[in-house]
Amino acid sequence: MYIIAGLGNPDGEYAGTRHNTGRLMLETFRLRHKLPEWSFDKKSNSLISKGEVGEEKVTLVEPETFMNNSGSALAYLVKTKKAAEKLIVIYDDLDLPIGSMRISFNKSAGGHHGLESIISTLKTEAFLRVRIGISPVTAGGKLKKPNGEDEVGKHILGKFKKPEQEILSKLSERVSGAIEMLMRELKEKVMGEFNK
Repeated sequence: MYIIAGLGNPDGEYAGTRHNTGRLMLETFRLRHKLPEWSFDKKSNSLISKGEVGEEKVTLVEPETFMNNSGSALAYLVKTKKAAEKLIVIYDDLDLPIGSMRISFNKSAGGHHGLESIISTLKTEAFLRVRIGISPVTAGGKLKKPNGEDEVGKHILGKFKKPEQEILSKLSERVSGAIEMLMRELKEKVMGEFNK
């Protein structure tokens, strides 16, 4: 069984913010596969949707903890290091330009607090990540990453502008395709396909 987690913050005020990109992408995946509506699971303090994608059983998870405590929610669902290898975490990444994605496995948190919480709680880095770019780019296509704590905070907690929403809408189909392929193929093959 695969556990697919979309990271973000739970309160309505964070809906549509860049830090909730993981949740946005997971919702597209849920709708695409006609998986059940979200239900609240008290033990994991998460919204859960269980079903099947092709021949694979899946549990979709949106932790209702804040981003920095994402690990505590996943600890109830991922009990072993072996199970963690079938965990896919979708989250926002400031080191990537908006409209891009990268798939990685067994890497450090790269300064992302949600990832740090998961690694520290599960005591392993050996799980799959789907990183979604949220940084602006210059007219020439160069990454224009926000600088300093205030700028970063303002950017990640800011809402997507209309042109960004359109970019993400297109990307969400690609992300769903990547997740589907991760459940069918060797991860190295999927990385080769999507990390171009």
